[in-house]
Amino acid sequence: MKKTAYYASPVGELCIESENEKIVAISFNKDSRQEVNTSPVIDLCIAELEDYFSGKRKFFSFEMELRGTDFQKRVWNELLNIPFGKTISYEELAICVGNIKSIRAVGLANGQNPIAIVVPCHRVIGKRGDLVGYSGGLENKKWLLQHEGVLTPQLSMF
Repeated sequence: MKKTAYYASPVGELCIESENEKIVAISFNKDSRQEVNTSPVIDLCIAELEDYFSGKRKFFSFEMELRGTDFQKRVWNELLNIPFGKTISYEELAICVGNIKSIRAVGLANGQNPIAIVVPCHRVIGKRGDLVGYSGGLENKKWLLQHEGVLTPQLSMF
């Protein structure tokens, strides 16, 4: 049975969904809320997200299930190998997946990641270090990378 809850994070409200005691989706909530029907794995997910956002956690331990094509799952599993505080380019991700020519398909799969933040698609950046593409918005991508110490906030002169 599908369960749903919401978490007010520093990057906006997140909708968290589970089925069979596995997290199947964490998305930026842009729609009206569904009925809240939580589960133990959602409660654990929220606790771990709170630890992540407070700087106490770099890894997540709750069970999740990635749902997509075999190619998408291969890309998403590679995202899980990007360490906290590190980034890679879309080109590097394509090479990790096994085919540099699949860079556009890798970018598309990255953008369709169903478990935001935990499957760290925000850690994939442009070849020249630019912040490109993020379904949660570039400001949130920037915030997450600053939170992980990848980017330092610019000091204002005024």
